[in-house]
Amino acid sequence: MTKKGARTEDTTFSELRSVTKTQLIWRAFKRHQLGIIGGIILILLYGFAFFAEFIAPYSSDLQVRGKAFHPPTRLHFFDEEGNFILQPFVYHYELVDRVFKVYRPDRTIKYPLRFFVRGEKYKFLGLIPSDIHLFGTKAPGHIFLLGTDKFGRDIFTRLLFGARISLSVGLVGILVSFSMGALIGGIAGYYGGVVDNLLMRVAEMIMAFPGFYLLLALRALLPTALPSTTVYLLIVFILSFIGWPGFARVIRGMFLSLREQEFSLAAKALGSTDLRIILRHILPNTMSFIIVAATLSVPAYILGESALSFLGLGIQEPQASWGNMLAAAMNTRVLASFPWILVPGFFIFITILAFNFLGDALRDALEPRMRTSRQTFTG
Repeated sequence: MTKKGARTEDTTFSELRSVTKTQLIWRAFKRHQLGIIGGIILILLYGFAFFAEFIAPYSSDLQVRGKAFHPPTRLHFFDEEGNFILQPFVYHYELVDRVFKVYRPDRTIKYPLRFFVRGEKYKFLGLIPSDIHLFGTKAPGHIFLLGTDKFGRDIFTRLLFGARISLSVGLVGILVSFSMGALIGGIAGYYGGVVDNLLMRVAEMIMAFPGFYLLLALRALLPTALPSTTVYLLIVFILSFIGWPGFARVIRGMFLSLREQEFSLAAKALGSTDLRIILRHILPNTMSFIIVAATLSVPAYILGESALSFLGLGIQEPQASWGNMLAAAMNTRVLASFPWILVPGFFIFITILAFNFLGDALRDALEPRMRTSRQTFTG
């Protein structure tokens, strides 16, 4: 009995020794169902944004005359007799009230939904010319899955193109601010002394100002009549400038602790340069925190861009972003009559929730105690 139990313990110990750190992290991550759901949602959102030209039935600036504030088009899967049909269709809608924008379906005119249809020409990612769209209807029919705005532009189409701005601002901003924070915080924590005091005082000066008001002040100092590309880069710069101090302070504290650890002292005793010690020994021990902190910080950058665009200080028309699409909701009469204009706000909410779920899951999977247990098992 004892031998059998000992053999079982040896087998379990051998299995644990064969499991890599990545596998341990993946096993812990899979147990977090909300984290998996958040990751799937983000993959879908970024995938839709990447293939926006192909998925969208129209171009982002196409204005359909006579279709302002058109309600979401309903897809029909049953004919008049109640029989299921393989090819869904939409009815033609007539504008019956030009003042209050009331539309009525004309059930005598149908437009079948078609896939991989030819439509407006575009260049995929600005390089590959094509005119194939994922779905659409034959002219003169239109399909508006999420309705249209006051200019008759398809909200679903603009939502996809706006996702490129709103979602990429978070990733690019995090890349810039966390690179700055890791560099400045690492230098302050590793060298200490005068360098530490100087850099941390600068960080504290920036943190002393309320973030949102500092964001507005920095944007107000810049000209408003700028190309969309320039505005996008300016927003990334402003968000990064505001975001790096808090991260730098945390990295500085971690460097202060890690530089006194045995592996750092041993590397220094063996003649390793400061750069090698930082890159090879200290920085890898902060990567789990950096990954988790970056994931949890992306929503703040998305909200920052959306707030600037919502107030008219960010991405300008006709370029689409989720923030400037929400600007139409400032009119309460319009909001009460055409509630589908709030759809971008729903996607902002879903995106932020997904990033938070993913960040929580990564935080649990990369918990330091799991790395300690892994080192214990591997001797």
